Amino acid sequence: MALRIRSKSESDAMYKIIGADGKEYGPITAEQLRQWIAEGRANGQTKVLSEGATDWKPVTEFPEFAGSLGSMPAASLIPGPLPMMQAPRTNPMAITGMILGILALPFLCCCHGLPFNVLGIIFSAIALSQIKKDPQNEQGKAMAIAGLVLSILSLVLGVLIFAFGLAINSSDILRKIQNNM
Repeated sequence: MALRIRSKSESDAMYKIIGADGKEYGPITAEQLRQWIAEGRANGQTKVLSEGATDWKPVTEFPEFAGSLGSMPAASLIPGPLPMMQAPRTNPMAITGMILGILALPFLCCCHGLPFNVLGIIFSAIALSQIKKDPQNEQGKAMAIAGLVLSILSLVLGVLIFAFGLAINSSDILRKIQNNM
């Protein structure tokens, strides 16, 4: 191990680095950065900001770290994996709300769309709330709105069909009630 003579200003210099996770670390001393290089926590591609500087540079551009980088195995000079942006996912509640809204319409004639229309309203409302809270990672607002509209439409139509059925059969219903009394 070779002894390295450092100037007073070099040993007092402070640095900040951008880690492989994209976060900023520091301020740290030059010695601490050398230790991180030796441990493989930093490499030649690691971005460094020296005290008083305004530009981030890779470690390889700092002569004070050349000795530390030279002793590293070649494989550690390869930058680590870059964090991938997660693609937004379609909210499952939005999909379910839309499917329930669609199912509610054909079931209007037998059960007035119940329970599909009520569940469609609930699932679509939850989906819209979740999408509003996290628009970067959740999508499907149009599906949730479609499910909400279809569910409300089937609920209104179900109530109208029920009321119309009562109106048409009201004389028969009243006659049966009077006969039972």
